[in-house]
Amino acid sequence: MSSKDIVLAFSGGLDTSFCVPYLMEQGYSVHTVFVDTGGVSAEEREYIEQRAIELGAASHRTADAAQAIWDTFVTPLIWAGEFYQGQYPLLVSDRYLIVQESLKRCDELGTKYFAHGCTGMGNDQVRFDLTVKALGDYTIVAPIREIQREHTQVRAYEQKYLEDKGFEVRAKTKHYTINENVLGVTISGGEIDAWEIPGEGAIGWCAPRSEWPLEPLQITLGFEKGNAVSLNGKAASGPEILQFLNRELARYGVGRSMYTGDTNIGLKGRIVFEAPALTGLLTAHRALEETVLSKQQNRFKPEIGRKWTEVAYEGFFNDPIKTDLEAYLVSTQRKVDGTVIIETRGGSVYAVKVESKNILQTSKATYAQAADWGVAEAEGFIKLYGMSSTVWAEVDRQARK
Repeated sequence: MSSKDIVLAFSGGLDTSFCVPYLMEQGYSVHTVFVDTGGVSAEEREYIEQRAIELGAASHRTADAAQAIWDTFVTPLIWAGEFYQGQYPLLVSDRYLIVQESLKRCDELGTKYFAHGCTGMGNDQVRFDLTVKALGDYTIVAPIREIQREHTQVRAYEQKYLEDKGFEVRAKTKHYTINENVLGVTISGGEIDAWEIPGEGAIGWCAPRSEWPLEPLQITLGFEKGNAVSLNGKAASGPEILQFLNRELARYGVGRSMYTGDTNIGLKGRIVFEAPALTGLLTAHRALEETVLSKQQNRFKPEIGRKWTEVAYEGFFNDPIKTDLEAYLVSTQRKVDGTVIIETRGGSVYAVKVESKNILQTSKATYAQAADWGVAEAEGFIKLYGMSSTVWAEVDRQARK
């Protein structure tokens, strides 16, 4: 094929829709790739394919990455037990798989040209570009960054460009940038960017409070070596667990929040996000983990977890430190076996029951209930445990006399 063939990572949104005719005007034959992680409906998947064809794509490919995103991202994220800056569950981490699948298509077509629809303001451009550079010698084309040289109101320009060419622009993409995958939904743009109250259109999967069911919901999750392997007593694959939790917990509004983060390039970025499944999984896993890990493990492990989320968030998914960190995380999961019941009555989710043969407990002592040591032993422990603090206080009092 011609050396001007180019593969575009395509989502059907405003940015990537703009890229198709724009790249064609630059002399490229555009081949679109949509990576389906299991988070979109069959109708939306069909829309994305038809949208690509309508816009003039020479070919369109849909790649199934539901299991891949569970294996490469969800599993270590839950092991890490930390969200980015304590809040954000890294819903953009499908970007790494999008690049991998897109470059596979490049290789099939015999082209080194790869395009994405990232702006020059956000983190996605870093994730896309660094992944491409780590995986091979390809030429990156970023149309949205290119038009930013001449146009400050980029989204308005993209919309007019498409409409002038006779292409309809979805109402929801005119006001917001909406990204959706099996991990959740992120919404930015409009009043969200201005730190104002999100409008009625800034809604994804989560039901509003007025629609939450009255009866509480309980879900049982089973874990083996830190991996979720069963759902309500039945074996289930990772993608099946994600889809079930997203559907059921979203009915109760679980996992919806707003987040302001520090981007790689120094800007503050604000988004509305919804992550029902990841919120439920993390709650269950943490409750189980806290019972089976030692005190020192529970103290130290969050440091490793936070570093892993930073690496994943900031674009270094192929850096060797990620493998190093995951080696530690794997080690911590040796005894994380058991079942957890999570419950929601709306908005929040809690772990209400934990069962495991590895819970660090003894039949001879129970917190605040019973002990197999005496008063003298307790008093002696307190005396020695607090010795340095007690001595400091005594010396300080003498010095002030």
